[in-house]
Amino acid sequence: MSHPPADQRPLMALLIRLGAAFVLSVMLVFVKLVTESGVSLTETLFWRQLPTVPALLAWFALRGQLSLLSSDRLAAHGRRAVLGLTGMFLNFGAVTLLPLAEATTLNFTTAIWAVILSALILRERVGLWRWSAVLLGFAGVLVIAQPGQSHIPPLGAAVALGAAFTIALISIQIRDLSRTEHPLTIVFWFAAFTLPVLGLAMPFVMTGHTAYQWGLLLGLGVFGLLGQFLLTAALRYGAVASVIVMDYSSLVWATLFGWWVFDRLPPGSTWAGAPLIVGAGLLIAWREHRLAVTRARALVGE
Repeated sequence: MSHPPADQRPLMALLIRLGAAFVLSVMLVFVKLVTESGVSLTETLFWRQLPTVPALLAWFALRGQLSLLSSDRLAAHGRRAVLGLTGMFLNFGAVTLLPLAEATTLNFTTAIWAVILSALILRERVGLWRWSAVLLGFAGVLVIAQPGQSHIPPLGAAVALGAAFTIALISIQIRDLSRTEHPLTIVFWFAAFTLPVLGLAMPFVMTGHTAYQWGLLLGLGVFGLLGQFLLTAALRYGAVASVIVMDYSSLVWATLFGWWVFDRLPPGSTWAGAPLIVGAGLLIAWREHRLAVTRARALVGE
């Protein structure tokens, strides 16, 4: 029988991922508040990325691991940065255009897009279980979006679905990079490539800010960086297929924050569609976990 690696702590991984879902939900509250206060989306992204480079440089320096930042795959990091920046624009844009609960729910379609892309790009064999989950998830999207009579703007829904699709593409890139790169190295080079691009735009988009706006930008940067560290820590102690189920707790936080901060509760269509999308994601996660177990047993001759 195969055993998990010694450093695997499944319960700790689940708790850390649960904390990451909460922290990143708070970050999205800051995103929505700061853009509603008049700060441009481009500047919001700049301040979200800025703390990452010095924080990771300090982290690796204190641990004597600066050599981990060297990479022979800078071109791959560059491609990941282009797609990652696009994904961040779409993700933050969705939060700006939609209520938090709807933006969060539509973001869960990432798992559905990942199945489709795995079949089309990676040529993975996708069976009945996962194709059924894809259909279930898109049924949930239709229930929420209600084409022609929706309470949410079509542009917002399109941006949210585009963000989820882009994140699914990024997951394939990260899966490839993770074969040779430390997780935090991938995060570092993403920030290192995107910061100069965002910085070039700053003279054209930055305006004077109030103390309230600076406070929001500070909170955005701190919670964004903390969320990134927690996501990485969770993957250190547990497998992706096991911890990813905790991400769905962010829908609870998005609903509560939407009510407490923005005085907005989701309508009936969201309550009806969200379980379909969440159920599809859980089904995909369960099926991928079972496939991973089967492959592992085959490798050890069980």
